[in-house]
Amino acid sequence: MDELRNSAALLRRGRGRRRRQPQLRGGSLLALPLRPRKIRRPRRGAASRVAALRARALPSLEASDAKAEPTAGEREGPAERRETSRSAEPRPLPVRPRPASAAAPPRRAEGRAALSRHPGPPVPPPGPHGDQPERPGDSPLQHVLAELDGIPSSRRRAARLFEWLLAPMPPDHFYRRLWEREAVLVRRQDHRYYEGLFSTADLDSMLRSEDVHFGQHLDAARYVGGRRETLNPPGRALPAAAWALYRAGCSLRLLCPQAFSPTVWQFLAVLQEQFGSMAGSNVYLTPPNSQGFAPHYDDIEAFVLQLEGRKLWRVYRPRDPSEELALTSSPNFSQEDLGEPVLQTVLEPGDLLYFPRGFIHQAECQDGAHSLHLTLSTYQRNTWGDFLEAVLPLAVRAAIEENVEFRRGLPRDFMDYMGAQHSDSKDPRRTAFMEKVRVLVARLGHFAPVDAVADQRAKDFIHDSLPPVLTERERALSVHGLPVRWEAGEPVNVGAQLTTETEVHMLQDGIARLVGEGGCLFLYYTVENSRVYHLEEPKCLEICPQQADAIELLLRSYPEFVRVGDLPCDSVEDQLSLATMLYDKGLLLTKTPLVLS
Repeated sequence: MDELRNSAALLRRGRGRRRRQPQLRGGSLLALPLRPRKIRRPRRGAASRVAALRARALPSLEASDAKAEPTAGEREGPAERRETSRSAEPRPLPVRPRPASAAAPPRRAEGRAALSRHPGPPVPPPGPHGDQPERPGDSPLQHVLAELDGIPSSRRRAARLFEWLLAPMPPDHFYRRLWEREAVLVRRQDHRYYEGLFSTADLDSMLRSEDVHFGQHLDAARYVGGRRETLNPPGRALPAAAWALYRAGCSLRLLCPQAFSPTVWQFLAVLQEQFGSMAGSNVYLTPPNSQGFAPHYDDIEAFVLQLEGRKLWRVYRPRDPSEELALTSSPNFSQEDLGEPVLQTVLEPGDLLYFPRGFIHQAECQDGAHSLHLTLSTYQRNTWGDFLEAVLPLAVRAAIEENVEFRRGLPRDFMDYMGAQHSDSKDPRRTAFMEKVRVLVARLGHFAPVDAVADQRAKDFIHDSLPPVLTERERALSVHGLPVRWEAGEPVNVGAQLTTETEVHMLQDGIARLVGEGGCLFLYYTVENSRVYHLEEPKCLEICPQQADAIELLLRSYPEFVRVGDLPCDSVEDQLSLATMLYDKGLLLTKTPLVLS
């Protein structure tokens, strides 16, 4: 808790005051005892309490909850941050089976690229594991989504879905050897692999039933004769206008399909926990014998999922070191700007293509076949440089306040030997000046508020995130599963309550973050986020300093359960008050369903 207060003080030096978020004071669904009882027990740190919980847990549970190995474009690539209104209801809709695409002969990749044949242990084949029943007729995607619903830990669900996305390539090999380094092609020869994720039928239905507007949700573009054109008419994208543009040779780019498709929402909401970074997407429908976008590179890691039809892709390495792992997207390039592609291949349904930031790419339809693909994007502005941009100004401010060496005056004559006009000078005073700068810069590390900046980036990620999609278990054991309803003119089944014997844990891993700001503590959370990027302001609860240890215990103990009576609070009333507030907000679930009092 002291570290959070210190972090808040450091950030306050370098930031203007933020508008204070009022503590939420809604009516509780749960009843509380009226008389508090004081609890006297020796205090233990959150780490020791988590260790005790893990020691009591079954070894198989701890092993199964281990995280996957951590890691250290064409405007078809990034998920645009302009998105449409979306519901925050955290329940996934069932995936409807759709007919498989027509089979086509397999094609081989050309050029130097990483393929899906690697040494090392193979990942499990896609489909149900354990006790999940095999359902005839379901696609591999539908099988894995059904499997995820039976995995209790959200971090394991994220690891399993990413494993499925890369299969048969092992994720640890991908992260060690290929992530941010190479273009990767995974060839599956299974046209039904992504069936149920998104389709042209879904797009047509969306145009008919949703409030889709050109420029905001849908773009129409084409690339002809080396020139890119965007042909968005004003107003709503009605089917007649959208399909007329498609027939005229325009590619249709749907921005933020997760705002309209519950399956895409679930797909991204699970994977964002794997990346620890916002996961977005766009969908592209390209007519036969056409190209929608000029060659370019993007500022995101791109995963291209071929859903329907066929498309010829050409991927090129960065042209020089300044474009490697680019922080901004490029302008459009001409064909004369490009060299030889590192990969040239035709993607077919079920195939996956990955390329890092800064890799130039272009894609076109040939042979009279249309193409529908989804680009999953992540890791936008999530670099060491971005982190240091936030850390160093605060470190300088802290150093100036705390160390007199940073407040001593510059040499009176430094302009006589420093600056561009003196860059070739051999003046010994110049050497001494440069050495002094190096010494002071080296000392900045002692003043760098690294944890405070990490908390702020985590808070930003909480705001960027999609709201969680709940499994049936999470729904049944959280506030969403309470049987309260209106019946016969009055509310019924009211009065379920937590007790000190109730065992709880966070709804999912990574849905909340405790952050110190302005001398106060706030718990930021994702459960009330919109499916549209930043449609809402960040959501948080103000936390009393006396509650901080209990919050840290809950955040760090997931997925182990904690007795409400074991929360490190001053009284039973405080324990129940905190647990009730978090449960009512949808941040906790219980080990067993609550019973009515």
